[in-house]
Amino acid sequence: MKQLILSIQFLFFCLCLQAQEGIKIGQTIYPNIHLKKTTEKIVLDGQLDEAAWFVADGISEFWQYFPTDSSKAGGETEIYMTYNEEFLYVATKCYSSANNFLTPTLKRDYSFRNGDNISLLFDTFNDQTNAFFFGMNPEGVRREALISIGGREGSAFDGSWDNKWDGESKIYENYWIAEFAIPFKTIRYTEGSTRWRFNSYRNDTQINEITSWVNIPRNNILMDLTYMGEMVWDEPLKKPGTNISVIPFTAGSVIRDFEDAGENKAVTDFDIGGDAKIAVTSGLNLDLTANPDFSQVEVDQQVTNLDRFEIFFPERRQFFLENADLFGSFGSSRANPFFSRRIGVAIDTATGQNVQNTILYGTRLSGKLNDKLRVGLLNMQTAKQLDNDLPSFNYTVAAVEQRVGTRSNIAFMGVNKQALNTKDFNSSFSKYNRVVGVEYRLASPDNRWIGKTNYFQAFTTDEAEDKFTHFTEIVYNRRAYRLEWAHLYIGAGYDAEVGFVPRKDILLLSPEAALNFYPQNSPISIMNIGFDARWIHKVGKDDNLIQSDFGLADSGIEAFWNVQFTSTANLSLNVDYNRILLLNDFDPTRIQADDIFLPAGNIYKFTNFSLEYSSPQFNLFEWEIQPTIGRFYNGFRTGMSGSFTYKFPPFGSVAIDYNYNHIQLDEPFERANLWLVGPKIDLTFSKKLFFTTFVQYNNQFDNLNINARFQWRFKPVSDFFIVYTDNYLTDPFNQFGVRNRALVAKVTYWLNL
Repeated sequence: MKQLILSIQFLFFCLCLQAQEGIKIGQTIYPNIHLKKTTEKIVLDGQLDEAAWFVADGISEFWQYFPTDSSKAGGETEIYMTYNEEFLYVATKCYSSANNFLTPTLKRDYSFRNGDNISLLFDTFNDQTNAFFFGMNPEGVRREALISIGGREGSAFDGSWDNKWDGESKIYENYWIAEFAIPFKTIRYTEGSTRWRFNSYRNDTQINEITSWVNIPRNNILMDLTYMGEMVWDEPLKKPGTNISVIPFTAGSVIRDFEDAGENKAVTDFDIGGDAKIAVTSGLNLDLTANPDFSQVEVDQQVTNLDRFEIFFPERRQFFLENADLFGSFGSSRANPFFSRRIGVAIDTATGQNVQNTILYGTRLSGKLNDKLRVGLLNMQTAKQLDNDLPSFNYTVAAVEQRVGTRSNIAFMGVNKQALNTKDFNSSFSKYNRVVGVEYRLASPDNRWIGKTNYFQAFTTDEAEDKFTHFTEIVYNRRAYRLEWAHLYIGAGYDAEVGFVPRKDILLLSPEAALNFYPQNSPISIMNIGFDARWIHKVGKDDNLIQSDFGLADSGIEAFWNVQFTSTANLSLNVDYNRILLLNDFDPTRIQADDIFLPAGNIYKFTNFSLEYSSPQFNLFEWEIQPTIGRFYNGFRTGMSGSFTYKFPPFGSVAIDYNYNHIQLDEPFERANLWLVGPKIDLTFSKKLFFTTFVQYNNQFDNLNINARFQWRFKPVSDFFIVYTDNYLTDPFNQFGVRNRALVAKVTYWLNL
């Protein structure tokens, strides 16, 4: 099997070379803007009255991206740039049909599609892979993000990144102006740079138009880094001087676990800790953290789990986010060798939800050594877990990424989880768990060919067979269609404890195809039809004897039809056929008695239908509905999910997410009515004061969770938080008995040295 996989990877590499050779780089001439240095002080007030703006070069002539991509923008946009030793200054002037600009919320990190705003993207290393993102709306509300993997998919946008910069906006008659001041210390770049790649895009709700400076075809995502112009600097950029930031915090908490009979009163605690950021070079950064506290991190949105395997929840903790793609983009969604949420997270056995486990300290060195070589080294130390009879663990992750050709790269990763001081603990745990591997990522210059192939090997203390995984994916993307092939092999012994591998001992084969249609003079902007097929074979190297070696375990095919309307409404229809051989006893509802389950060894074939509609995204009342109906294992399932949101701009919104499933399986299963309801109140009193309350009722876990968070941003990237969390048991016989309750107050302060 290993020899076969190596042969496949060799063929993939040959195909990659052929794909790259077929492109003539430089066929398209992209625009540029010249930046003149200034010594004048720029006042951020939304008024372009400084002399530097009158002599600065400007750009305009934006292109439509939505509803079409073949015409010039209806609303004109102008951008001007200048700089001094400390800051990059950008001014934008956004015209529209009137001055009824929509700002749904004053909260930082707003949603792009829900209101008027403009976005700036800076590819500072000219690698077409990573970029810094800054945005602003007409009320001067800001957002920032990191973009990875070339911006080719939604997951490439990491809006959790937070850093220090400034800006202000002002509304005029039929236009609005935004001024950005971005410190060179906030972004990473190569010392001596003379050019950066740049693009900008804008949402204009009054004429229902999305535009960009560089024309982007609709079959590509709006933030795709393939399509960018250039910024040309007056003189080579210098290193921004000493760049050290210290971010200390203090936190006090009152916590009580009502389910612990030995805990008859609340427990108070006081913590101090903090982070530090040290710029080793203009492209390489050292991050340090001591006793980090993540109590202010937004709570996970729960889901109803009808699947047999673990659900993925994204990382939200600030320390892990910068250059997170350098560590987390290896592998695939079914076999990721490193998942940062495995560090400092344990499972609350009462609710089944993730809870924080103490991290003592952590270090991360990450960034660019030069324009082509990117490195990352992460080390974290966690405290011992006496309640779970587990020792402390040290986690080390190393990643190296070398650019090959214009946009492709080859990357190496090593992960080590090491138990420390183990002699005082009796529970079963691995003294070490290690994974190493290599991955080649293809991205052709014209963005037609995208893909990756990899091989990872696990080193563990047990004697299991097949301690490796291999994945290959190749995508051919044209305006009229998209073709994809993927296959994945996960050995029975591939135990990546610091990764995300919900299923092992499988060989997955998965082709996918889609056709794109762009109707002219129609209420439809774009339409897609296609299918996604999958065949999952059980390899047979584990101790499960239900299926013969390489026998078919699961298969399925999903046919889809998606429509995006010029109104921004969306409609989709999906038909999903499944054939599943259960390799273990399974209760899809997770609420039956212990002796009631679907027995292992049975084969189930079932088809379900789902329809999804979401209303126009800039309406004050926005809603989404997704009914589902069809066979489900040996029974029947009907369901309804979606959301309702009412906005009262600019002060926030009230929303409710819902998910209902009615499942009737053959006797002796009891009828299951699974509810997941999540009301959310999001209030923005000003650009510095925010309040969010999120309630989640989940009868699959008999739990009601309340999470309320107050935030005061008293200085840039410096905050005061008050967080209240409450969990209740919702079984009727317990009459909403309290499980646990916590109140936390936390202050963070960003200090530049």
